[in-house]
Amino acid sequence: MSKVVFKVGNDISTDVIYPGRYMATVLPTETPQFAFADEATFNARLKARQVPPGSVLVGGKNFGCGSSREQAVSCLKGHELVIVANDFARIFLQNGINLGLRMVVCPGIEASEGDDLEVTATEVVNQTTGKRFAVQAMPKSRQAIIDAGGLVPYTRQRLQGARTAQGALNATLLAEGPGVANGHPGRS
Repeated sequence: MSKVVFKVGNDISTDVIYPGRYMATVLPTETPQFAFADEATFNARLKARQVPPGSVLVGGKNFGCGSSREQAVSCLKGHELVIVANDFARIFLQNGINLGLRMVVCPGIEASEGDDLEVTATEVVNQTTGKRFAVQAMPKSRQAIIDAGGLVPYTRQRLQGARTAQGALNATLLAEGPGVANGHPGRS
């Protein structure tokens, strides 16, 4: 179960999430300090580490609209927030997938700051109000990237899996004797 720590409305732009004046800061280890920088109270709570990992930020429609700045995603991921929104702007959604930000598309979500939410693959249950909301699942390929922590870790896992499979195949071929490697058992 996770607590709603911040709620925003519709059309929250990347400028609100990560103001443009901080664009010179690009390292994922540094961007979190500027998350919602103009929302002083929430930003101070984030910087003071008063928001536990897995806490929920609830958004309306078109969350993350505006520019394609990746920092708007990395600053939220740095705090390990879960974003539950009615829907996401297309570029923000793709950046979120690429960086492994946990995002939940939940049309009609109703929650207030302080509410306790149970987020599953199929629904969000507001434990405070007792209301349930259906989740629009991500395509499996996109969810796999998020679950891996982003596109880079996902690619590393896939490459490692391919290397492991190739190594097992090579070991099998070597064990079967000469000539197997070129498709002719018993001949070199």
